Amino acid sequence: MSLSRGQSWGGTGDLPYGSEVAGSDAELRAVVTSARAAGDDPPTVGLTGGDLWRTLGGRSRTRGFSDESTRVVVDIGSVLLDGRIHWFVAHLVARRSWLIGRCWIAANASHLGRWNLAPRAHPGDGLLDLLDSNLPIRQRLQAHRRLRAGNHVPHPGIAYTRQPAQQISFQDPVPIHLDSESVGSYRNISVRLEPAALHLVV
Repeated sequence: MSLSRGQSWGGTGDLPYGSEVAGSDAELRAVVTSARAAGDDPPTVGLTGGDLWRTLGGRSRTRGFSDESTRVVVDIGSVLLDGRIHWFVAHLVARRSWLIGRCWIAANASHLGRWNLAPRAHPGDGLLDLLDSNLPIRQRLQAHRRLRAGNHVPHPGIAYTRQPAQQISFQDPVPIHLDSESVGSYRNISVRLEPAALHLVV
């Protein structure tokens, strides 16, 4: 079941013996992708870094897990890119450049590096935060200066919606980054949230 802000969506507990540990969004995505490719549910994973980790409250690298560690169940994103399925845990970014052209983002985590890119995103609420923009250069630079604090939105030139799924198309193939890793260029993008799909220990 997906949870909204203010509801309990985790607890405490140690990482099960033998569990995998991921230190970044890309490493966590690899675990999810491997499990899905085998037709299995993702295993419980210890998370020690990355944008999803930061969104979940991570502030300093953990030296280990214990009974006091935080256990949560989070959503993951799946995406069909020109008919081929991929998964992501933190965000999908479709853009040629941060400084020119259209930028389309599906976020499960609020953070992207130093930026508070999707300030309303919650990885356990059953929704993706979707941002779509193609700002003039001056407005784009102004928005970039506000990204760290997360006050670049609301903005009349940035469409910000929260939905469990969406389909979009680009006129020409556009580079796609899943959890900050390039996966190629595609025209057709169909994203969907998989609610309560991943157990993490943070």
